[in-house]
Amino acid sequence: MRLSITGGRTLSGVHRVPGNKNAALPMIAAALLTREPVILENLPDIADVDAMLSAAAAFGAKVERDRNGRTATITAAKLVSARISAELAASIRTSILFAGPLLARLGRASLPPPGGDAIGHRRLDTHFAGFKALGAKAAAGRKTLRFAGELKGADILLDEASVTATENILMASVLAKGRTTIYNAACEPHIADLAAMLNSMGAKISGAGTNLVSVEGVESLSGCRARIGCDYIEAGSYIAAAAVTGGELLLTEIDPAPFAAIEGPFRRFGITWTIDRRERTLKYTPRKKLKMRYDFGDAIPSIADGPWPAFPSDLMSVLIVVATQTRGTCLFFEKMFESRLYFVDSLRQMGAKIVQCDPHRVVVTGPSQLYGGTFASPDIRAGIALVVAALAAKGQSNILGAEKIDRGYEAVENGLAAIGANISRSKT
Repeated sequence: MRLSITGGRTLSGVHRVPGNKNAALPMIAAALLTREPVILENLPDIADVDAMLSAAAAFGAKVERDRNGRTATITAAKLVSARISAELAASIRTSILFAGPLLARLGRASLPPPGGDAIGHRRLDTHFAGFKALGAKAAAGRKTLRFAGELKGADILLDEASVTATENILMASVLAKGRTTIYNAACEPHIADLAAMLNSMGAKISGAGTNLVSVEGVESLSGCRARIGCDYIEAGSYIAAAAVTGGELLLTEIDPAPFAAIEGPFRRFGITWTIDRRERTLKYTPRKKLKMRYDFGDAIPSIADGPWPAFPSDLMSVLIVVATQTRGTCLFFEKMFESRLYFVDSLRQMGAKIVQCDPHRVVVTGPSQLYGGTFASPDIRAGIALVVAALAAKGQSNILGAEKIDRGYEAVENGLAAIGANISRSKT
């Protein structure tokens, strides 16, 4: 798939923020913990959700989806399998999240190694250690990951604050016998969303959203209706697109809380917004040309990502594009993934002034006039960053591999065209 973009247009208007991909995927997996129907609301219409729903169906769940209503009903009354195909697992990183629910329901799980974006090594050891602490046996082969055993509560200290490991161990422990504590747990908002969903099903979880989570195991869980929170990563990407084109943007159906973690780094570039909590809207109005705010003593600032509530890695790529259109210099330190920043080669070809110090750090000096070209999307977040760069560039750009962007963004060509972009999709 190809996205063709003619840059130079101001992007202004209203954009509805969809449900959070990173919340939707574990909540789909969690639906396998009960025999009763689970209704998920505000479900984003993206490729990764399609893949997770297909995986749930492959395990034996009945999946009914209303795309217009943004809902899905998942009924896992009888799981017919504890494994899925290698092809399906390879299409999505979060296929590993089915391991916890399957262990809890069936006492076993067999999964091919997960796929996903090639942004660097993402270890699974924390998942294995957590399951072993709960009493399961874990075996990792080249083609199959196997887990089996009766789960019992345990005190678990994670060796890293892994989001998916926290989610997996949390889902496994809700049906385990006894009490489980998870220390050094990840604190992202979507973990709190998952815990709220599980509690509405009858689980007994406290502390979600902090680094110490406690779980009292229960005999069984019931069905529920759960709403998926807004995708603040998608929201940040649209704010970046408006900022580099000089436009004004109103985002609707937001959840205000997560924006506190991303506001500071955006403010560095002169990007500020106001939030109406009652109306659940965010308004970005450009006040002047983008200008870097330096540290005390006119020191060049550094923006680094990290576990929540640090700035999320998924927004580093678009913020680098913003830096190319901002007067000043900034160091970006990508601490989490060693291949995340390789896409800056494409930005340099477009005319950006960027020095890549090593796989984790780049220095950007702006503003630079960007020029269109043809570039391949290596992953979801680099793909949307190249789209944002193309919107600010002179001439036409072609972004190849648009299907990778589709994994995390709803029909991005429609969303951007609705606020003024000259963008179209084609199969060649």
